[in-house]
Amino acid sequence: MISNNYFNDNDDLIDHFDSLTPWNEVVDQYEQGFEDFAEYQKSGKEELAFAPGNYEDAIEFYRSTLEAGGDIAGNNISQIAKQMDEEGLKYKDGQVGFPKVMLDVVEKIKSAGLLPYGIHRHYGGLGLPSVVQSMLSECVSRGDGSLAITLGCMNLAETVERFGTEEMIHEFVPKMAAGELCGAMALTEPNYGSDLPNLQTKAVKGEDGTWKITGTKRFITHACGFGNAPSIILTLARTGTTTSGARGLSFFLVHSKDVFVASIEKKMGLHCSPTCEVVFENSPGILIGEEGKGLVKYSMAMMNQARLNIAAQAMGIATAAYFEGKKYAEERVQFGKTINNITAVKKMLERMEREVAAMRCILYEASFAVDQYRWKEERGKMKGLSEKDIKKDESFKKWEKLASLFTPLSKYYITEMANLVAYDAMQIHGGSGYTEDYDVARLYRDVRITNIYEGTTQLQTVACIGGIVSGMTETGIYREYLKSEMATFVSSQGLNDLFKQFETVVTEYAEIDSTPLREELAFEVVESAARFHNSLLLERSIGRSKVERRNYRKSITDAYILDSSAILAANLTKIRGKKKTPVTA
Repeated sequence: MISNNYFNDNDDLIDHFDSLTPWNEVVDQYEQGFEDFAEYQKSGKEELAFAPGNYEDAIEFYRSTLEAGGDIAGNNISQIAKQMDEEGLKYKDGQVGFPKVMLDVVEKIKSAGLLPYGIHRHYGGLGLPSVVQSMLSECVSRGDGSLAITLGCMNLAETVERFGTEEMIHEFVPKMAAGELCGAMALTEPNYGSDLPNLQTKAVKGEDGTWKITGTKRFITHACGFGNAPSIILTLARTGTTTSGARGLSFFLVHSKDVFVASIEKKMGLHCSPTCEVVFENSPGILIGEEGKGLVKYSMAMMNQARLNIAAQAMGIATAAYFEGKKYAEERVQFGKTINNITAVKKMLERMEREVAAMRCILYEASFAVDQYRWKEERGKMKGLSEKDIKKDESFKKWEKLASLFTPLSKYYITEMANLVAYDAMQIHGGSGYTEDYDVARLYRDVRITNIYEGTTQLQTVACIGGIVSGMTETGIYREYLKSEMATFVSSQGLNDLFKQFETVVTEYAEIDSTPLREELAFEVVESAARFHNSLLLERSIGRSKVERRNYRKSITDAYILDSSAILAANLTKIRGKKKTPVTA
């Protein structure tokens, strides 16, 4: 078997780890003065034994974790992906069976100590910042998208950590860290997908203070649990009247033994990711947080993290597709030469390469933004600080707002481009790519869901547009961020010109006073923001990169900016044209 480590064999990913990520800033926020190390020195708590005591130890711990994860992803997960896809899941009488090879590899991940990557070390987890979690998710997703989702669900303890009571945290989170419990998010209903404020699942509080939940949820990943591990199902249900909208929704923890899995979906891809229809019938639920804040606070926080996870999943699948396309083109001979030397194919590969590089930049910048505020919140709560006191911090407020923009922006961009990269990879394979003889067919099927679930691209556009327009005013936080980042390096004329194009796009859009027209043109603004955002990150990376990679990074950056300039020009022309002939309300 050829040895592949999906962390070490990826030059661009290694470049991000070695050169592009400002680790000291990440470590400062996550470790908060290496408090866990100091606590371990005093108390000897076993769960804190691996807490780093300095920057070098922290970064080395992150690297060793990624190398171990990359090794399993490349040498184990990728080797069984085809078998898992072909074997799929078995459903009978409310129970879901998984392929033995899938159960075995998750056990291997568990034995390697890598399973609880998204859980705080205080509760038995690895204790990894968001940037490292995204890197690990990318590596695993490159091996197989279904298995990445399984691991993500087994790390859903984050929501309980953030919003549960101390009793709830200590009862459930360590069990998830140990792999004894899986997790699931139950938001969607058969008639209410994105329209969550109107969902109908009902929670009723009895005289003894217990809650009972009745209703049906659809498209609930891992509501069945995984193997011998049952799930805790984080459930959105109505505690108010049917007319109370979002304010009448609350958030509950429900055990999978108290619901019935009525069926699993037969899907186009991700054949080993169980998508369940779940029936609640007076199912006992434990209220998480405050009544009435289920959607606006707890579900949205959970979905934002889930969206970042899906962006990382799409990133990994796109990386796999690019490498498959590149490998095939370097081996396939036509007209007396390998097809990577045919201009049309070479052009496709170069576009795929720079898109993958741009996707990786925006994924890790969004993850970095999360790291800059979330751990202040977590540590503050551990110290007994109120939410109000935590949010007084100006840096906290800044990065929380930026993360709220970067998360949907990255989810939209990465998942859309991942679909394009997989499309091109299949095209490079020609007719062979349309058969199941090559992995590219599975990758093409698996990636298709990423720009649909956890909020479609259209919903990500809605989530982005306000932050872009308000953020690009003279005192806006997004403008401040962009200007601040551009001040850290000498911007090329191409990037400066692109910034002017972006400013004009936003200005022209902001002048529109017709709501239907603003809705129609919102995507053009969001796309323009993503293209400029990525161009900035790519150009910033040139100076941060290793000397031997700077010419390479400059070449893909220049080409990406050229692509982006054409797209922004087209978007501006469209906005101006529509303003002259506005749609009717």
